[in-house]
Amino acid sequence: MSATADHAEERTNPAGRLGFEPGQVVQEIGYDDDVDHDLREGIESLIGQDLVDEDYDDVADVVLLWFRDEDGDLTDALVDALGLLEDGGIIWLLVPKTGRDGYIEPSDVSEAAQTAGLSQTKSISVAKDWTGARLVAPKR
Repeated sequence: MSATADHAEERTNPAGRLGFEPGQVVQEIGYDDDVDHDLREGIESLIGQDLVDEDYDDVADVVLLWFRDEDGDLTDALVDALGLLEDGGIIWLLVPKTGRDGYIEPSDVSEAAQTAGLSQTKSISVAKDWTGARLVAPKR
């Protein structure tokens, strides 16, 4: 695929900017009615398969964690997500944008990530109502 085609894909597919690759196993946690379905479909299009759910019993390349303020303790959720990852895997933490139900302060996201032993490498708008934070574990 050409560089121009890559950029076109990023514009038409909201998941294009998140770095998903064909063949990756992406485990989705925190699915509910409020998730962005276009983003989910875009990720599935990029990886060439369905997202796996919370019952998946093997390690994943990426954990897609939808998290809202009322979902409990973010640090605990991140630690749990870490246990689901292949070495070198990524957590995409998706939280509601400012003013949306379930909004979480960026400082709370940063603190929870640090406490869980993760580094935030990117933060971007991933959908109309969601912001994404790319979190990685230190090399083991």
